[in-house]
Amino acid sequence: MDNLVKFVQDEFVTKKEFPQFQAGDTITVYYEIREGEKKRTQFFRGTVIQRRGSGSSETFTIRKMSGTVGVERIFPINLPAIQKIEVNKHGKVRRARIFYFRGLTGKKARITEKRRR
Repeated sequence: MDNLVKFVQDEFVTKKEFPQFQAGDTITVYYEIREGEKKRTQFFRGTVIQRRGSGSSETFTIRKMSGTVGVERIFPINLPAIQKIEVNKHGKVRRARIFYFRGLTGKKARITEKRRR
């Protein structure tokens, strides 16, 4: 049964090419919003908290601060509405899922940038 599900996902789900990113990176996701007949592009810029799943069912969670309130959004990697993903900064973190980031505020909530080689 698992082989059949994997086969269908690999064959029929359209895959897009996105840049490599991981937890700790600051990215901007541009996605399309439909409101009735109209379409517009909106972006969501924040820090990647986690990537989970594999293949066509992979998702990633982004967190940003809107004023004093933290806002998180979960995007499927194969969402047709996603137009592009830009990596703004590569962060240096030790974990694959940085849920502790939710509890940090102020200067403690900064993630150092990876040094380029």
